[in-house]
Amino acid sequence: MPDTTPANAPAPDITRKAVAEAIGTFILVFFAVGSAVFGIESMSKLGVAFAFGFVLLALAYSIGPVSGCHVNPAVTLGVLIRKGITTREAAYYWVAQLVGAIVAAALLKLMVSGFGGVTDESGGLGTNNWGDSITAGGTFVLEVVMTFLLVFVVLLVTSRAAAPGFAGLAIGLVLTAIHIVGIPLDGTSVNPARSIGPALFNGGESLAHVWMFIVAPLIGGALAALAAPFFETATARGEKDPTGADVPA
Repeated sequence: MPDTTPANAPAPDITRKAVAEAIGTFILVFFAVGSAVFGIESMSKLGVAFAFGFVLLALAYSIGPVSGCHVNPAVTLGVLIRKGITTREAAYYWVAQLVGAIVAAALLKLMVSGFGGVTDESGGLGTNNWGDSITAGGTFVLEVVMTFLLVFVVLLVTSRAAAPGFAGLAIGLVLTAIHIVGIPLDGTSVNPARSIGPALFNGGESLAHVWMFIVAPLIGGALAALAAPFFETATARGEKDPTGADVPA
């Protein structure tokens, strides 16, 4: 998607960026996690995986030019380590992402508890957990590796040496692949905000275990930020891609 923003247009201020992140994270949680809550049994785990990928793909091209479309604290951490944003901006992003996720989860909870026959097909408001298919240790390794892949791809395809216009497509596809692998095991987090929101309203074991889905993705994101510079192409850099994270030159 070409960048149609006028060359002399002012850069979005931090408030606009934070609002975009809050709205984007709300959309990701309500529609993508909602696909699991409302339809994981009827449309299968594969359908949910594609829902996550398609939602992020759409967000990358819509709010990417405003905030970079992180909608994920682990991505924000990776971009921060790569010095693509300031610590102040990262703090605004993290707060906005949590607010968006919590509001979306509250609405999901309302949908399955206050509107007649709407049922929660996921059995836990789309929360992440371990036990039936994977151990706690396996979940930690899985979430670190999956988040590493997501943030690694985000940082590389949005670099100024990447093919312009294709970042959103690559990011959406990799999130789909990650969910195809992770949903049968722990429900797939790779996003602390996505896990915190539903866990707050589902409570119980989901809330007790949510720390795993905060710590492991943040570690994966940080490792990706450290690894990405070794894989950046030597191709001369032009204009940045208008979608995805705004990484440094």
